[in-house]
Amino acid sequence: MSYAHVGFAVKDLAVSKKFYEAALAPVGITLISEGENWAAFGKEGRNLLWIGTFGPVPGHIHFAFEASDRSSVDAFYKAAIAAGGKDNGAPGIRENYSPTYYAAFVIDPDGHNVEVVAR
Repeated sequence: MSYAHVGFAVKDLAVSKKFYEAALAPVGITLISEGENWAAFGKEGRNLLWIGTFGPVPGHIHFAFEASDRSSVDAFYKAAIAAGGKDNGAPGIRENYSPTYYAAFVIDPDGHNVEVVAR
């Protein structure tokens, strides 16, 4: 079974929305809907990530998105860093996961570890 979506509170919706719009565009994930204190990002009309100022910001979490190829992982990393993310693992093979696990990790504006992986 796969998950439907993940959601969490952020400190500053405008800052986080700008970050995720830029960081996730290279993997085809875009802003699909928004309201006064929330924004939803997804692909092909399916909500994958929901953020907002609807509650306390959680402790640091980790989540990953699947990319279709390594160049998308590279593009995510560059876009996320340019949007204010902090490096937490440049694109590359993670042999400790598997010999074909190619991923990049970036810390978002609230300290969450965002990963994009192509296998």
